[in-house]
Amino acid sequence: MLSLLERRSLAPAAYLRLADDQPAAPRAAAGGAPTVSIAIPTQRRPDGLAAAARSTFRQEGVDPRRLELVIVDNDAVPSARQIAEALAVEAPFPVRYVHEGAPGVANARNAAVAAATGDLIAFIDDDEEAAPGWLAALIETQAVCDADVVFGPVRARAPAGVVAHRRYLVQFFSREGPDAAGIIAHSYGCGDSLIRRAALPDPARPFSPERNQVGGEDDHLFGEMRRAGARFAWNPAALVYEDPGAARLTLDYALARAFAFGQGPTYECATSRPPDWPGVARWMAIGAGQTLVYGALAAVLWAIRAPDRAFMFDRVARGAGKVLFGGPFARKFYGLSRGTQTV
Repeated sequence: MLSLLERRSLAPAAYLRLADDQPAAPRAAAGGAPTVSIAIPTQRRPDGLAAAARSTFRQEGVDPRRLELVIVDNDAVPSARQIAEALAVEAPFPVRYVHEGAPGVANARNAAVAAATGDLIAFIDDDEEAAPGWLAALIETQAVCDADVVFGPVRARAPAGVVAHRRYLVQFFSREGPDAAGIIAHSYGCGDSLIRRAALPDPARPFSPERNQVGGEDDHLFGEMRRAGARFAWNPAALVYEDPGAARLTLDYALARAFAFGQGPTYECATSRPPDWPGVARWMAIGAGQTLVYGALAAVLWAIRAPDRAFMFDRVARGAGKVLFGGPFARKFYGLSRGTQTV
């Protein structure tokens, strides 16, 4: 069954308009097992959305009565509604479709949280495909570790035609972590994560709208949760595959994202309340040193055309980002107009 929801504004979840045939929320199983909402934010990626959603239908070791799927369409027009309706027919659990017309990655994730009814919220991106044991691994580790957020690995896949800097690009879009499941001291990105709703600082709008275009909304949230004492965990069995589009499988795009990733810690210190100016100075100093050292090495590798020179270029970009953060140097990857959207 498909439920249609539409965000009428950026107001809290009470302003969601629910269809009359709203499906029942997933039911907790005997013994108090938690219910889970799987969330897929999407924007004009119908094939990727279909692949991601269908991979959640094939999950093993989980009770479908405890699950629901929330699809958040972040296009200006409800372009994903038709595919959502088709997916709802074949889904083994309820599907909720939310049209969040206000562009931005934080808006899309907030709409997913507001619409979700589960105790736990599992995020997967619309260019990812979950392995059959993905969700069971996340749920198991959350229970064993009493974790507030659980992360899993991402394995990028690139078409055979991607030859230039292939090893770097595959690694750039992948995520690696410990070999064993357990508690970790840091966080990863939101794609391939399981979040305990009760641990969120805001139950309806936990992701900062200030990050709508530049990204990093997940790093900001998890940083806030960490400072509040949240517990993070990892399970290497919670695997998803990522299929970046051709426009992103380029050195220019990856280095632009690396630059933006580098901006993250400095920008976080500058925008905290109150601002952490000593932290800003520390990260800028680190970035300046990295830019100088790695820049010299990158120049040598470029001169001799070393096959793996892109890895050093990446380090230079991340170092430069720590120095040149915010303002005119902010890179916008999300919430852009049709035709200029890059992710």
